[in-house]
Amino acid sequence: MEQQCKIPLIGEKAPSFKAETTQGPINFPDDFKGKWVVFFSHPADFTPVCTTEFMTFACMQPEFEKLNCKLVGLSIDSTYSHIAWLRTIKEKIVYKDMRNVEVNFPVISDLTMEVAKAFGMLQPAASTTQAVRAVFIIDPDAVIRAILYYPMSTGRNIEEIKRILVALQLADQHKVATPANWQPGEDVIVPPPGSCGIAKERVETPAPGTKVLDWFMTFKNCPK
Repeated sequence: MEQQCKIPLIGEKAPSFKAETTQGPINFPDDFKGKWVVFFSHPADFTPVCTTEFMTFACMQPEFEKLNCKLVGLSIDSTYSHIAWLRTIKEKIVYKDMRNVEVNFPVISDLTMEVAKAFGMLQPAASTTQAVRAVFIIDPDAVIRAILYYPMSTGRNIEEIKRILVALQLADQHKVATPANWQPGEDVIVPPPGSCGIAKERVETPAPGTKVLDWFMTFKNCPK
């Protein structure tokens, strides 16, 4: 039980693993050096919620690629089951004007449940044999930067996953933070000052392009 519920934490290295997938074998993190990764699990193949998610991920894959990000899926099913399900999606399923959708990111076959257990994707109170809807956003250094968990009945918001990825990359590059409900292009938050002198200067002589609400709360235009 304890092994099944252990979830690696934000700021920790993501567990390494080797696995068979619909795109051939992968070795994580070695095969993804220099890339961000959105690693997500789903309860089972041939389930309707998962189908809508996979179609949306597949259609948005070029947008993630532009952000230097790879998609990797997982469920506790065989590669043969994955292939049959993905073929059904391409040949038969139409959802929100998405049709003939080809899923070409790797989907891990995890019949031994080793990868799911390593990432805490098995939660016995929800299911003893199926992975819950987990999402791990992992940076190019294989460090976990964000974790989302959804109940088995609730589909994920793929746009929100992309928004988090953009916010993390922006924060890393420009040392800023993003406010509630932030969307790309909107103002960002300047980190609070580290001394009384800087706080006083920030209030009395605001830097160009900033909006100072108080010494600890300053916004500026979103960096390009």
